[in-house]
Amino acid sequence: MSDLTLILLSAGSSSRFSMDVKKQWLRIDHKPLWYFVAHRLQSSNNFSKIIIVSSSEDISFMKNYAEYTFVTGGKTRQESLKNALVEVDTEFVLVSDIARACISDDFLQRIIAKKGSSDSIVPYLKVTDTIVYGDETIDREQVKRVQTPQLSRTKVLQSALNQDEEFTDESSAIVSNGGKREFILGEESAHKITYIEDLNKIPCLEAPSQDILSGNGFDVHAFDDSGDMWLGGVKIDSELGFKAHSDGDVALHSLIDALLGAAGMGDIGMMFPDNDESYKGIDSKELLRRVVTKIYNFGFIIVNVDITIAAQKPRVGTYKQAMRKIISEILKIEMSRVNVKATTTEKLGFIGREEGVGVYANANLKYFNWKTIG
Repeated sequence: MSDLTLILLSAGSSSRFSMDVKKQWLRIDHKPLWYFVAHRLQSSNNFSKIIIVSSSEDISFMKNYAEYTFVTGGKTRQESLKNALVEVDTEFVLVSDIARACISDDFLQRIIAKKGSSDSIVPYLKVTDTIVYGDETIDREQVKRVQTPQLSRTKVLQSALNQDEEFTDESSAIVSNGGKREFILGEESAHKITYIEDLNKIPCLEAPSQDILSGNGFDVHAFDDSGDMWLGGVKIDSELGFKAHSDGDVALHSLIDALLGAAGMGDIGMMFPDNDESYKGIDSKELLRRVVTKIYNFGFIIVNVDITIAAQKPRVGTYKQAMRKIISEILKIEMSRVNVKATTTEKLGFIGREEGVGVYANANLKYFNWKTIG
């Protein structure tokens, strides 16, 4: 049994990345970046456990990819690391960032080979440019660009992180707490992805797959003789409404399921449970906006959607163009890529008996192609 645990930090909001997609969800072929990095390091067979630290909203989707130990991150890197260390039961821990994607096996083994020789093993890069701090030129031979992964004694690191001060890396906390660190030469290929242009400096990343991912949705709602009728984001001139926990927009509910299905994110009931009072009477356009934000955050692009409304009544033909316009705005795609169709059931079934409305929806997604940026 290995005496080493791997912690990969992936709880950041990617605020400096300045894109709709979070960098941890950039696709490498079909793999999101966080999983690509974890799988790459796992293949070295050095770890008894791999812990992924992420935001609470990402973890449920991450669990669809692999059976790692997932931990909810904190407000800072240090809080996230402290949360992860609770799950560590080995003498040593290796901590790295998901954004440092191309750690070579040679680099990894050189760090691990130093295990036990100090409280913290720290890779660094030399500085070759002149360094000026304020108006003072600093001896560049005394300056180090610190990298991860960093290998630490688990108990030493836990103690160091309990200080009131915030640290940007493990070794600084350990030294501040009286521990010792040992530097080893790092490697340029282990460049950290901070800004979108950094992707061009990462040698091992394959372009995202250009496969089209399809999903479908189906929903029905019975009529209610009270309330307003909303369908496809548009208020319909009708004496009826829909029986529902939200505003009952059956078209948008079906579309949400189609989008979630294409992305592999479950269904509308999982994301917005009908026993949650915070969603009672909510505008379904707001639910769709939240789903679209998540779709883009998780590295997808919406290609097109197709919606079929089955209703004996009301007649929705005159509303279809308005539906296309508002849906395209929420989806952030051209109106030509939103299709809305209407049909009856020739008076058959509950729809034909004018008891309610049913809607089928289809959605196609693809991965955000970061290779086309910069």
